[in-house]
Amino acid sequence: MRSKLLVVFLKEVRETLRDKRVLGLLVMFTLMYPIMFGYILNQNIERATRAEREGIELAVIGGGQAPTLMSQLRQKNITVRDIPDAGEEAIGEMLRAKKVVAVLRLPPKFSDNYQAMRPARIELWFDSATEQDRRRRDVEDVLRAYNANIASARLLAHGVSPVTLGPIDLQRYDTGTNAARSAGFIGSLMGFLFFPAFFCGMAAAVDSTAGERERRSLEVLMAQPVRTWELVGGKWLAAASLAIVGITFELIVAHIGLSWLPLEEIGMSWRLGWGDLAKLCLASVPLPLFAAAAQIAVAMNARSFKEAQSTVSILTFVPMLPGLVVSMMDLKTATWMYAVPMLSNQTLMREISKGGELGPLPYVLTFACSAVAALALFAFASWRMKSERYVLAV
Repeated sequence: MRSKLLVVFLKEVRETLRDKRVLGLLVMFTLMYPIMFGYILNQNIERATRAEREGIELAVIGGGQAPTLMSQLRQKNITVRDIPDAGEEAIGEMLRAKKVVAVLRLPPKFSDNYQAMRPARIELWFDSATEQDRRRRDVEDVLRAYNANIASARLLAHGVSPVTLGPIDLQRYDTGTNAARSAGFIGSLMGFLFFPAFFCGMAAAVDSTAGERERRSLEVLMAQPVRTWELVGGKWLAAASLAIVGITFELIVAHIGLSWLPLEEIGMSWRLGWGDLAKLCLASVPLPLFAAAAQIAVAMNARSFKEAQSTVSILTFVPMLPGLVVSMMDLKTATWMYAVPMLSNQTLMREISKGGELGPLPYVLTFACSAVAALALFAFASWRMKSERYVLAV
């Protein structure tokens, strides 16, 4: 009996591998997500380190009135470029052209107000719609420090200690590790890597059920001395094997990419070892089995190949809903999350990213919840295959 199931399995795998369109989709879904996430993280790193690599160029109007301020700006690796006075349109054009990060303008009355100890106005012009706006905050930090130094000097000149303005000395101690800080962001991105479990085997699942029935080749198979569970089992394992290969290769590619990226530049880290990755891949094996069983069960109940494609495509997005609800409600990790297919894999990935010890229970629950659901759907599909109404699509 095992040989009959194996014959059906090899037959479905052989037919699937002959379809270049299916193989193309498998390769696309396998490589698309790791490359996309790697590109997003690399862009974040590039933006975060651009100020250190390129420096900050600041245009200043009337900078000669505040030489101390100009000196402090240069000490913070900010290039000060003196320009003549310009109107609002000229400043706006300069910012839109991204020639400078911001424009600092000191009005002509700045010196008079400063000497008279009145508030001396300083104008900071910037364009918040550009990527350079992040570097503008470094300029504001220098301006705040300059303002605090002047205030302290004036208080001392009047015989008042600046300490009186700070009755509370707040000390901050962050006990969070880089892995824990990055777990939320990277774990959420990596959670999307489990979606191809529902895409890689979808074409094979639909074609081997609704497609064969529409082509009338299923009748030939059912006329053979083979039990329905063997027939469905071969088709199920063939579709699931493609998804298992795809999701495993995808996790490996993503792991290599994250290990290569300099995440420390943005205060993150990726310390997942190959042993942890192997346990994660093993715990995720039932998810493609569940996806393939669900797609076969749904496709078998469709009246046509086109209806099966539409229904299975909608079904693919249903397992995403628990993860979206949990992220929107900002729920803390709980044991019940490991008992929901797809959500359990995303939760396990996020917790592993934190670098802590999880114990065997999360792995067992993640494996078992998808495995039990897959076996239940497989049993339903095997029972459905016995009906003549299915073969006749009535």
